Amino acid sequence: MLKEPLESALNEQINAELRAEYLYLSMAAYFEDEGLPGFASWMRAQSEEEHAHAMRIYDYVLDRDGRVRLEGIDAPQSSWESPQAAFKAAYDHEVMVTGLIDDLVALAREENDNATENMLQWFVAEQVEEEATAQGIIDKLRHVGDDGPGLLMIDQELGNRGAGTGSDENEATEQPE
Repeated sequence: MLKEPLESALNEQINAELRAEYLYLSMAAYFEDEGLPGFASWMRAQSEEEHAHAMRIYDYVLDRDGRVRLEGIDAPQSSWESPQAAFKAAYDHEVMVTGLIDDLVALAREENDNATENMLQWFVAEQVEEEATAQGIIDKLRHVGDDGPGLLMIDQELGNRGAGTGSDENEATEQPE
């Protein structure tokens, strides 16, 4: 059974993951409007991944005989000055989520809840990947700028997310290696 401080903090994280889902879906709509379907597809997949993260914690809380409490989600930002600015916002958001996960791990240790700490280690590894991926895209965008053939090449590359490996949506249920 979860202790109240952890149950409350995990509920906050569920809601944070759902806000991330909403943010990335908004970014997908922005990219669609900008005529960048590959970027839009990548962000839509990212939105789905964030949903899977929320559900991973949701199920864990229920498995530990806790109660899930959902909150309202404010409207996310809906436009950015450039693709690079949108990915910078995504990167900044992932850095913030990493801090939230780190705080949860610290609380699990404080509460001596080894099961929760173990579950959260998946998220610790996932956040390293999330930040590195966003930073890699920012780096590419910085090299090509926001116009021209380079941007279209990145758009095509991002549209191939998951190609050849099935889909990224299953990653949220696998343990990192």
